[in-house]
Amino acid sequence: MLPGLEPAELPADAIEVGRVADAWGIKGWFKVLPYSADPEALFSSKRWFLLPTEKGVKTFSGTAQLAVKEVKEHSDTVVACAHGVDDRTAAEALRGARIFVARSNFPTAGDGEYYWVDLIGLDVVNRQDEPLGSVRELLSTGPQTVLVLEYPQDGKTGERMIPFVSAYVDDVDLKARRIRVDWQTDY
Repeated sequence: MLPGLEPAELPADAIEVGRVADAWGIKGWFKVLPYSADPEALFSSKRWFLLPTEKGVKTFSGTAQLAVKEVKEHSDTVVACAHGVDDRTAAEALRGARIFVARSNFPTAGDGEYYWVDLIGLDVVNRQDEPLGSVRELLSTGPQTVLVLEYPQDGKTGERMIPFVSAYVDDVDLKARRIRVDWQTDY
């Protein structure tokens, strides 16, 4: 196992939040490419779980735990350092590693705010309780986020997009796994 890494089990609620891009400097810091424009999960967790890159050079195998010392924004990227990763060579060995954080370690979302990962898979119905599909993914279009739904259509899978804004979204009920919207089936 590489310096700074300990063998670990991937938590059942683990969410992939980014990957290690490369070493940064000579003192063991490394660049991180977050998968979110707001990488709060990276900043809030002091334990990251790493899996080796799916392709390319693999410098470790299995799941490893990394004890994070510090994470900060630097220019247009995120950089981090960890216990036991003390030089550039050790940081370079992490290149390509996929970073997972336990969902239970995410900071609490504010009122009316949701993590995308929590919305994926939710059923969407309109005000008349007609099913519109389930959330397959979300797209950031700049000024707003769009729900991308999939639904059965004549033996195939149809796709529907609904802006995730208060003008169309009436209610998000995470416990019931449902989103109610002001949208019609023929839109």
